[in-house]
Amino acid sequence: MNIDISGNCDSRLGGVKDAFASNFSLRDDVGASIAVVKDGELVVDLWGGHLDRAGKTPWERDTIINVFSTTKTMSCLALLVLISRGLVDADAPVQNYWPEFGQNGKQGVLVRHLLSHTAGVPAWDQRLDSTALYDWDKVTSLLATQAPWWTPGTRSGYHAISQGNLVGEVVRRVDGRSVGKFFADEIAGPAGADFHIGLGAEHDSRVAPVIPVPPIEFGGGGGEPDRTSIPYRAGNPRLIAEQSWEIPWRRAEIPAAGGHGNARGVALAQAAVSHGGSLRGVNLLSSKTIDRIFDVQAAGRDLVMGIGVTFGVGYGLSSPRSPISPNPRVCYWGGWGGSLVVNDVDAGFTYAYVMNRMGEGTVGDDRAHAVLRAIYAALG
Repeated sequence: MNIDISGNCDSRLGGVKDAFASNFSLRDDVGASIAVVKDGELVVDLWGGHLDRAGKTPWERDTIINVFSTTKTMSCLALLVLISRGLVDADAPVQNYWPEFGQNGKQGVLVRHLLSHTAGVPAWDQRLDSTALYDWDKVTSLLATQAPWWTPGTRSGYHAISQGNLVGEVVRRVDGRSVGKFFADEIAGPAGADFHIGLGAEHDSRVAPVIPVPPIEFGGGGGEPDRTSIPYRAGNPRLIAEQSWEIPWRRAEIPAAGGHGNARGVALAQAAVSHGGSLRGVNLLSSKTIDRIFDVQAAGRDLVMGIGVTFGVGYGLSSPRSPISPNPRVCYWGGWGGSLVVNDVDAGFTYAYVMNRMGEGTVGDDRAHAVLRAIYAALG
């Protein structure tokens, strides 16, 4: 099937368009979009493919999709904005802003621990149905009362869903707005970014459904799982990708996994990180806060994912263990199935990839990375 690639691409980056097109012929992409913001400009804004494997409905310029954990970069950015404004101290105890959280051994959990998956609260002790995520007060109250699973600040353990509630509740306690409303008012709106944490009904007609893969099994391996292990316990609630097709999922603010957008929206929302803290006249982050992103909080085998990963404050970091870039000051994260956003502070660009056919990875696969390699090749 011939795939038409639409949109705009700076002439310097023709190889990027070629790499994107090759994803459809070589890597079984179905529908996707990519974007690059550099020097304050949207130098790549491309989309192609279809919403369905049958190839009946094209992926359009304004198509949006659930990007799962790429959403974390948005909720973390919201809290980083409050840190930059001096309203939150990254080194302060969470209980200073959310008093109920400081119980059951969590008095020493710091704000930066929430932003780096080191808080020791990667999921809920109480087994939850996935629809419980639609009740913000319930899930945040449960997190406030439970004990950490390890000594906070000592190791990372991927907070796959809970990070969004933990970060989002601090935003709400400090600012008064929910994290989705804060993000819309302070980041997405001013930046012109088509990205939503909690999707309004007026956008439903633009949503592409994901093409699912089986649920993630953290910890891996066959046989009967160890139900007492951290990886098994962290899979609570157990999500299936098809839940993202449902209206209640779209409407709820699930700031670790429920965000909807396209690559253009992702890149524009994040580009202040790679552009000295501001974009399009919107000042979001101080240089001090950007530097703080690269303050390593954990480096080693993640207790939940079981892989080596380096976390800074709010993002994963490029490292010898996970060399996503040739440059040292690069922060990133991605979503279940393959979406990815990369902020290269050294090279001054932000790159985003979103798609509908989900792969097996949690933070991007070779579809996203093939395009990223082409960006670096083009920029020299």
